[in-house]
This record gives sequence, C-alpha cells and structure tokens, in this order.
Amino acid sequence: MDFAEYFPMWDKLGPGQRERLKGAAFRRRVSGGTVLHNGSADCLGFLLLRSGQLRAYILSPEGREITVYRLFEMDVCLFSASCMMRNIQFDIVIEAEKDTELWIIPPEVYKVLMEESAPLANYTNDIMSSRFSEVMWLIEQIMWKSFDKRLAAFLLQESRLEGSEKLAITHEKISRHMGTAREVVTRMLRYFQSEGMVRLARGGIELTDVKSLGRLAEA
Repeated sequence: MDFAEYFPMWDKLGPGQRERLKGAAFRRRVSGGTVLHNGSADCLGFLLLRSGQLRAYILSPEGREITVYRLFEMDVCLFSASCMMRNIQFDIVIEAEKDTELWIIPPEVYKVLMEESAPLANYTNDIMSSRFSEVMWLIEQIMWKSFDKRLAAFLLQESRLEGSEKLAITHEKISRHMGTAREVVTRMLRYFQSEGMVRLARGGIELTDVKSLGRLAEA
C-alpha cells in the first residue's frame, strides 16, 4: 500500500511537505506482545499500520487494564505522539496484539508540518475527535451496560476479528480487555456455558450459540 493513502489530504500538502513527511517515516516490525508506547512520559511518534493489530489501553493505580480501542491495517495512532499536543497528556499504553508492521513518523517532524499545514492539522484533529468518541463510547458502556451484555459483545467482536467461533483466549486476557477481575469473567462465562451459549476449554472458548449471544449483546 502507498504511504500517501494514509493521508486523505495528501494532494493539499506542498511537494516539499510531502517529501519531508515521507522521508522522515521509517518502518518497524514488532512481535505480538511488544509494548510500543508506555504512557505520557513516552513519545514514540505518529504510527501508520501496514499490517497487524495494536491495542490501546489504560492502567489503573492498582494495575488493572482496560482496552480503550484497537487499531488495524490502514489505521493511524496519534496518542503515541501525545507530546506534540500542547497541554494534553495521555497515559495510554500501546501494545502489539499480533505481529505488526508499521511506519513511524517522528513527533518533532509531524508537529512542524502540522503547524505549517492547515489540512494536516484538520486531519489530525479529526483523528483526535474520533478517538475521543471511542473513549466516550467505552465510558457509556461501562456506566450503563451490564457486564453480561458487554462480555457477549466482546466475544462476538473477537469472533469477527479472528474469523472463527473458536477463540484461543484466556479468561485473564478477557479481564485485561474489559477492566475487571478474572474471577468475574470466569463466573460469567460459566453462566454462558450453562445457558448453552459457549463451551469452555483450557486456553480457549467456543461460541456455540451466536444468535443468543447477539440477542444478549443488543438487549
């Protein structure tokens, strides 16, 4: 895929600006489980995903994780360069969930170009708004939706991402995504199993009644 495809306003940049943006970017390949960005003290840069999957999550003082959003091929990650945004600091951790290949644009280069180019600044603000919308959606889910519905929705999302109804995922990993204790996840999954919606196995979960899970998630 072409570098310019990540920037819908590419033609509105000057030739020199395009050259500086593309020339500063470098490729990086990381293995699943690699932490790319670790809180506001870190400032890796602007990330463009070529392939793979990233997870952005926040960490409570007690060490509990909750997934804020995920990024896939052709997505861009702004909060890994939060140092270039004045008065905004995000203690967000960015981790590769799968083997991932990406471009990284150094924050100092991107910041200068963003100050020079209104189209690039507007594009960046649009990304920021989109991420804030995802954060607000997550807050609404936590506040107003019961855990059984959230868990059903999560399992269905995982099934779509993996293209299978057999998920190689542990209760511990689910708890990290959802910001709750592993025991809570295990108890709810056992209830789902008693209702015939899933089948539990060591290190995995099989969705046996997708329709019932869907009805629960949408209730």
